[in-house]
Amino acid sequence: MKISTFAVAAALAASLGLAGCAAGTGTPGGSSSHGADHGSPSATSSTMPEANADHNQADLTFAQMMIPHHAQAVEMSDIVLAKPDLPAEVAALATRIKDAQAPEIEAMTGWLKSWNVPVAVSDHSGEGMAGMVDAEGIDKLKAAQGAEAARLFMDQMTGHHEGAVEMAQQEISAGKHPQAVQLARDIVTAQEAEIAEMKQLLAGL
Repeated sequence: MKISTFAVAAALAASLGLAGCAAGTGTPGGSSSHGADHGSPSATSSTMPEANADHNQADLTFAQMMIPHHAQAVEMSDIVLAKPDLPAEVAALATRIKDAQAPEIEAMTGWLKSWNVPVAVSDHSGEGMAGMVDAEGIDKLKAAQGAEAARLFMDQMTGHHEGAVEMAQQEISAGKHPQAVQLARDIVTAQEAEIAEMKQLLAGL
């Protein structure tokens, strides 16, 4: 009788344990809007029993490459915004780019940390990455003034955005993490609109 009671108790405890594990494996909610809660994956990942249950290699590559890509866009925006004679329309554009991409860097950094992978890796330093501006181009932007600076910034940023759109489209087609894929869609929408805006502004300068 003692053996039978113990066996039943053990089976009950095991079933309760399994139920508890199942309760903690809920999937994330619906995808968020642009910039709304891109920082939440850390909390979500902490409840997942498997480290890679909600993401794949495409998500890792997207975040690791897009972080330095975004960082350069923020740097370029800071450079041009420091110029006193910048046309108002270009200053507004640079401000929007900076305000959108800085929080996205934070979100992607949070994802990588929650996935226990390096935020920065040597082969994703930006060298040869689509749309990245080389050191000589950055120096030219720093030296330019007035309308010349505005034209150079928009010309460089157009190519930079085109590279980001290409990277984002790869994530949309191959990524698994819902918020990373949503961010990629947001990047495509926002940056394609900014490319069109910059081409229009360039035509008027």
